[in-house]
Amino acid sequence: MAHAHLYGVILAGGSGTRFWPLSRERFPKQLLRIIGEETLIQQTVRRLLRSMSADRIMVVTNQGQADSITLQLMNWKDDLSGNIIFEPEGRNTAPAIGLAALQLLRRDPDAVMVVLPADHVIAQPGKFQQAVSLGVQLATEGNLVTFGIQPSRPETGYGYIQPNRRSRLGHRGKMTGYRVARFVEKPDISTAKRYVQSGNFFWNSGIFMWKADVVLRELERQKPKLVKGLKRVDAMLHDGAAKADIAKQYHRLESVSIDHGVMEHASGAAVIPVDFGWSDVGSWSSLEEVAPQDRGGNVLSGNIMDIGSTNSVLFADRRMVATIGLSDMVVVDTPDATLICPKSKAQDVKQVVQELKKRNAPEHLEHVTVMRPWGAYTVLEEAPGYKVKRITVMPGRRLSLQMHHKRTEHWVVINGRARVTCGDDVYDLHAGQSTGIPIETPHRLENPGSDVLEIIEVQNGPYLGEDDIVRFQDDFGRGETT
Repeated sequence: MAHAHLYGVILAGGSGTRFWPLSRERFPKQLLRIIGEETLIQQTVRRLLRSMSADRIMVVTNQGQADSITLQLMNWKDDLSGNIIFEPEGRNTAPAIGLAALQLLRRDPDAVMVVLPADHVIAQPGKFQQAVSLGVQLATEGNLVTFGIQPSRPETGYGYIQPNRRSRLGHRGKMTGYRVARFVEKPDISTAKRYVQSGNFFWNSGIFMWKADVVLRELERQKPKLVKGLKRVDAMLHDGAAKADIAKQYHRLESVSIDHGVMEHASGAAVIPVDFGWSDVGSWSSLEEVAPQDRGGNVLSGNIMDIGSTNSVLFADRRMVATIGLSDMVVVDTPDATLICPKSKAQDVKQVVQELKKRNAPEHLEHVTVMRPWGAYTVLEEAPGYKVKRITVMPGRRLSLQMHHKRTEHWVVINGRARVTCGDDVYDLHAGQSTGIPIETPHRLENPGSDVLEIIEVQNGPYLGEDDIVRFQDDFGRGETT
């Protein structure tokens, strides 16, 4: 059921640590197909499409994930690539939500926002839609609404919300909204047990609803300096200011969550207790909450051959992975990294990622296959002096017009039709044909056909880094250099 002033804001700035090695800093959890055929961010969009049209859905992410998210939303059912707000850097949820609210108010002064993370699972979208309908009612009345999840266990990793049962704000079907009595920080285990036993505390889902002007007014009351800075950024974006100037201004903003920045001290906070099969899928061990299991209680994905394992999470990306007699284990294999640990230690994956960052190891940053808004590339092999890539270009897309100072490139078409610009020459190549790109020569690769274009690229030169690129023209608004 559509509402005249309802808009969706999806927060897609996850760091990609807890699902390593499948997730990476530039390819975080929301971009993974963990449950079903669609990625988590695509499932989140589909959930919102029950209540609004695609042009009312806004995605907020940071520049590091721009290419991957743009590609997923561009190639999907509805092209949402024009609805993305790119933060110069992640500054937590309050600046992201504040910036989205300012942008929405330019479009609709009565805008009501439903704000939700891109990487959560909701098993019952129909119940979610009912909760949104009640949320619209409460938000329109000026309340700052959050959805509270019925706890299934004493969890120390979530914040908790206590409703004021004597202060009802409205209901729809079996759902009732209440004034919030208090928000509670992540508790210790004994406190969490007490909360669950009382039956009067709910997990904070991180899903919110409010009028855009109401949340901005409350944010301004509690964080006036932050809102002043956000208004400056919004004006700079509207006026087409230089990206470097916008980034400098955004970096000055306070990094603060919406919970601390608004909800915990807001007089108009409300909670709707819900039960729509929610999970934030916080780690590999939590997959059993949402994924189907075999007879042994195992969650299996990919090319797995298992004999006699129980209660384990076994994931194979491409290679065959054989497991025998494991119990309560996590095994995740990707082309360039493999994780093996007890399920009880799955939360410690972030320590591995931190250590990889310290070592400046590429495995924390991105996969051997790297998404781009025009397609993707996979590094097949590299050594001093050469690098071999497989490049795929989606139909109708093209890379930037560019050149390199340090390397030559040789392209061999293996599928589809390639349109090549090399200096002043423009020509087409078909499967089995090849061409060479000399050093410091402007060039471009384009797919004019209806099939996916695949080429093998061999680079030669003393330096083969991705930052050796000068862009002269780009369809996706990327700068002249990387």
